[in-house]
Amino acid sequence: MKNSLKKGIVLLTMTSFIAGCSSTTVIHSRPEGAKLYVDNVYVGKTPYTYKDMKIVGSKTPLTLKMDGYETLDTHLSKSEKPDIGAIVGGIFFTFPFLWTMEYQPEHTYELESAATNVEKQ
Repeated sequence: MKNSLKKGIVLLTMTSFIAGCSSTTVIHSRPEGAKLYVDNVYVGKTPYTYKDMKIVGSKTPLTLKMDGYETLDTHLSKSEKPDIGAIVGGIFFTFPFLWTMEYQPEHTYELESAATNVEKQ
């Protein structure tokens, strides 16, 4: 019985660790259909599901482009929301604390019309 309990705890810890290493967010734009570049590499159009295994505090550069709209340069920061699975895993293993934060489930970026900027000048 004790052996089964130990195996269960190890399995739960490892599952929490593995789940805690990755974080996912859906990137939206208004209007939808903007070209999305992550680290200057084209990955697709919005809405786009982004997933990574970066550590706490990491910043990922994003660029959104759409004809008729200003290019938007921004970033995702891996410090938006605590990840309970990684925190639990970190109790048993020190290194999961590097993944204790994750992204918000969704990000929406408002693109500004290029015509609006011309009128302002």
